[in-house]
Amino acid sequence: GVKTKKIIVADDIASASSEEKLKRRGIAGMIFVFKVAGATAETGVPLEKTFDTASSANNNIRTLGIALSPCILPEAGKPTFEIRDDEIEIGMGIHGEPGIKREKLRSADQLIDDLCKRILDDFKLNAKDQVSVMINSLGATPLEELYIVSKRVHENFSKLKIEITKSYVGRYATSMEMAGMSITIFKLDDELNKYLSAPSECPFWNN
Repeated sequence: GVKTKKIIVADDIASASSEEKLKRRGIAGMIFVFKVAGATAETGVPLEKTFDTASSANNNIRTLGIALSPCILPEAGKPTFEIRDDEIEIGMGIHGEPGIKREKLRSADQLIDDLCKRILDDFKLNAKDQVSVMINSLGATPLEELYIVSKRVHENFSKLKIEITKSYVGRYATSMEMAGMSITIFKLDDELNKYLSAPSECPFWNN
């Protein structure tokens, strides 16, 4: 007898084209959707308002990631996929779903420039737009390397005069001990920014 509504997070631009956005996977961008939904519900508004705000968040998020190594599920006892030590895969899902391109390792700046371009080609942002950025470790990538990524993302967006209001850097949507990371861009308006910034505290999130 409890009324519910369902949202399927669809932020992974590697999993389907922009014309088929509803078919996309949900990856690290889900954390932003959960935060906005929870903050909205906390105000006591009707379910429909919470659903609408969370849906707006879902529509304003894009993510793209890379994998450098597989993870090993304890029950399976073997890697979920194989990749060479000198390779990366762009767009691989957090459960080992196939990406869009496998290539040789290259410098961090070159790689991040490529990922930012792919996100911006999919997500039409304009100068003075406000966004929040999440640089997410897939499990094994350390903070030191994530901050190298974060620095280059900020440089890319600064050139376009897109304002990054807040960055989140750390382990938010992981895949066991997989080496890799993802970049999530969340376009904000006043309402979404209010709910994203609302005070909260939990083991994996502290505003």
